[in-house]
Amino acid sequence: MTERTIIYQPNQRLRQGWIATWRQLFKNITNTRELIWQLFRRDFFMSYKRSFVGIGWIFISPIIGIISWVFYNATGVLTPGDVGIPYPAYVLLSSTIFGLWGGFQGAAAGTLGAGAGFIMQVNYPHDALLVKQIMLQLANFLITFALNIAILLFFGVTPSWMIILFPLLILPMMFLGMSVGLIICIVSIVAPDIQRVINFILGLLMYVTPVIYSPNVDNDFLRKIIKYNPLTYLIGAPRDALIYGKIDNIELFLIFSLISFLLFLFSWRIFYVTEQKVIEKMI
Repeated sequence: MTERTIIYQPNQRLRQGWIATWRQLFKNITNTRELIWQLFRRDFFMSYKRSFVGIGWIFISPIIGIISWVFYNATGVLTPGDVGIPYPAYVLLSSTIFGLWGGFQGAAAGTLGAGAGFIMQVNYPHDALLVKQIMLQLANFLITFALNIAILLFFGVTPSWMIILFPLLILPMMFLGMSVGLIICIVSIVAPDIQRVINFILGLLMYVTPVIYSPNVDNDFLRKIIKYNPLTYLIGAPRDALIYGKIDNIELFLIFSLISFLLFLFSWRIFYVTEQKVIEKMI
């Protein structure tokens, strides 16, 4: 049996080129696929094992979440405009997709924290934690998505044939969410105060993204914010394709999709280069 010698040098990862870094990252994921699957199974079932309702919270949470918006709409406090389908179905689907983006961001932000115990004891590629976190979000979303389809059908809304493109249309949103999350993952340990500011800004995004109202708002200032908000297109595209069978502003969707992918590659390298120093801060 041939022994392999591993040599560690200062700033070794920083010396790697960009292409070499991404090649190494994908190789890490391939080599740890069994570990990723075992971590995913453990965390998915454990998250509901001690709950009385259990996995039912996946169905209950989104319904509870839209009750307030439906109430505001019924009382006239909220005027979402013409959304083309019954408002409860619209706000449930929109908020579910927006929640998926937030889930991607939160999953990436908690990458190192989710495996803190293993990180201190076992030497393994920590990219496995990122993939495991994303898999958890997708698994929970699939269950909630089935509920969305059932409610659409209940309100007489038949999903468009473009539903088959839905997995592709959420990819840019996933890349953007992971990009923001990876940056937060680094910042949250090095500078916790900055993380609070970032979290506050992210919390406001739902109110400047057409999630609980139509993109065609009357307020000029809000309309400008919506126009330059990338989530308007990244969240609107899968939703509109599903319920309307079309994608408005597809050019901007493609532009922001490309930007999101490039930003993900950039943030992934930054995470890879700095994670060792970040882990030192965790000790």
